[in-house]
Amino acid sequence: MNLEELKQHYDFTGRSIAVTGGAGILGGEIVCTLIGLGAHVAILDRDVALADRLKDRLGAGPGHSMVLAGDVLSRDSLVEVEKKIRAEFGVVDTLINTAGGNNPGATTSEEQSFFDLPSDALGRVFDLNMLGTFLPCQIFGRGMAEAGKGNILNISSMSAYRALTRIPAYSAAKAGISNFTQWLAVHMAQEYAPDIRVNALAPGFFLTSQNRFLLTDEKTGELTDRGKQIIAHTPMGRFGDPEDLLGTTLWLLSDMSSFVTGVVVPIDGGFNAFSGV
Repeated sequence: MNLEELKQHYDFTGRSIAVTGGAGILGGEIVCTLIGLGAHVAILDRDVALADRLKDRLGAGPGHSMVLAGDVLSRDSLVEVEKKIRAEFGVVDTLINTAGGNNPGATTSEEQSFFDLPSDALGRVFDLNMLGTFLPCQIFGRGMAEAGKGNILNISSMSAYRALTRIPAYSAAKAGISNFTQWLAVHMAQEYAPDIRVNALAPGFFLTSQNRFLLTDEKTGELTDRGKQIIAHTPMGRFGDPEDLLGTTLWLLSDMSSFVTGVVVPIDGGFNAFSGV
């Protein structure tokens, strides 16, 4: 394979891509890159105003974008969004599920023990991560099944490999996404078409709006004790940058990984490989 052929594999011109949580820090970087590579990208978010920070990059082309209010926990909302995307960009051939997150109420602390974690907070974490991945796969996966091809990329977490202290619900939910990714990869290939692939990323520690002040001090910018522990157990000695997700994302969405399905790829600076010794 020559260099020109390689370049063509990362040309996403004409692809119709839906990204849940696409206005977030990590999702936004993926969205802007895909638009830059020619894709037509629909950004789904409960708060469309969050996409305002991306406005200049979204208009840089050559691909096109649309920002839609969508709730990953509402089947009806997703059905309506899917219709709008289909009318504008055609049937979605690629789904990226970046929507997810933790809830402070489902986190243990000195003030709140494991035994006192409220069920409603635990439920919100499970719903947002698991159901919020499951439902989009159903709604957008149907079109892929009808077309006989497609690509789904879920977002697991390093906490799916190693349960992290303080966040039992989030760790369990992300482990569920890893398992669901494998299940769906087999199901779609065997029941519908082998050209429908399902994979996942397992990011390590990236500074986002959700965890920034858990890992760094809001006033000084210095690492918290938890942040120091994470860096000490990350052989590359730093947090991830959103751009660090791009290489693996583009590979999994391209034909360069055409024989890859059902995998969960760590992007963690070596965290999972390090025993601590």
